[in-house]
Amino acid sequence: MLEGSSATTEFNTVARVEAASPQPKLAGEGFPDFTAEVPAGGYRWWYLDAFSDDGQAGLTLIASIGSVFSPYYAAARRRGAAPAEAFSSLNVVFYGPDRKRWAMTERSARGLRRDNTCLQIGPSSLTREGLQLVAHIDEVTVPLPRRLRGRIRISLPGVSGRCYALDDDGLHRWWPVAPQARVEVELDRPGLSWSGSGYLDCNAGRVPLESTFSGWHWCRAVHADGGSTVFYDTDARMGADKHLALRFDPKGQVASAAQPLLFSLPDTRIWRIERLSRSQPGPIKVLNTFEDTPFYARSKVGLTLEDEPVIAMHESLNLQRFKRRWVQGLLPFRMPRRA
Repeated sequence: MLEGSSATTEFNTVARVEAASPQPKLAGEGFPDFTAEVPAGGYRWWYLDAFSDDGQAGLTLIASIGSVFSPYYAAARRRGAAPAEAFSSLNVVFYGPDRKRWAMTERSARGLRRDNTCLQIGPSSLTREGLQLVAHIDEVTVPLPRRLRGRIRISLPGVSGRCYALDDDGLHRWWPVAPQARVEVELDRPGLSWSGSGYLDCNAGRVPLESTFSGWHWCRAVHADGGSTVFYDTDARMGADKHLALRFDPKGQVASAAQPLLFSLPDTRIWRIERLSRSQPGPIKVLNTFEDTPFYARSKVGLTLEDEPVIAMHESLNLQRFKRRWVQGLLPFRMPRRA
């Protein structure tokens, strides 16, 4: 049984915990309102991933208020209540056959501006334009400083109206906003242009991830009919693990999906992150490892679902690793902070 609820009535509230909380607002046509409250110590992020039609390029974009993997935010929480708005970031990564371009700069509350149609973090922003969401990117890559400037236009043919609790207390919520999206990339610096299929979701939590989860495995597979399947398998520190399996049709309508067995993929080469994914018996392999970090892996994988080979974006998260101080001490090299 799906543990879903209406995104228009419950995404910002947890009935058993915050029955008196105000109802969330949408900015028309099912688009989220960027002004939703983010409590101290909590987080809210908007996540986009996409592959080009030719399969040669990809991207990931994560706009966060209360950046969940920020070592600065983690340190502030250890000292006491920490406002999420003081730790915002836009992480954008472009993957190509020749190289990867990574940018993630954290901003203080001075660098955050938002209203019901626009979220601005530093010089970059997410803006609703009609029935599209447009990311205006103006960032500097790390570790080698190079300008990333241009636009990502996200067309959303269907918007899902359900969100899902990821833990027993409903402190963490996941909203697959647009399981099928059309993405157009136009960068001036560097010169880069492509289009392809994408996926947009939103996560929100009232407490840090590591206080509830030991980690998770998440996977989004694209089918030949234009639909997609998403698996979300969480490892809870206490209480029950969650195992979500959702099948989205090309218009974003959702239904329960079969849950095939979890298979082990090879650990990442450098940091030995365990990777598990659901698949039917058949060809199962890692096609590309995009991110191999001390606590997180993002990969392009080949699976078998509904008796057909599919390509999937896959992530594995180890929050036990993230909590270690030496790991957090490494992170400023990848995510500098600008006050």
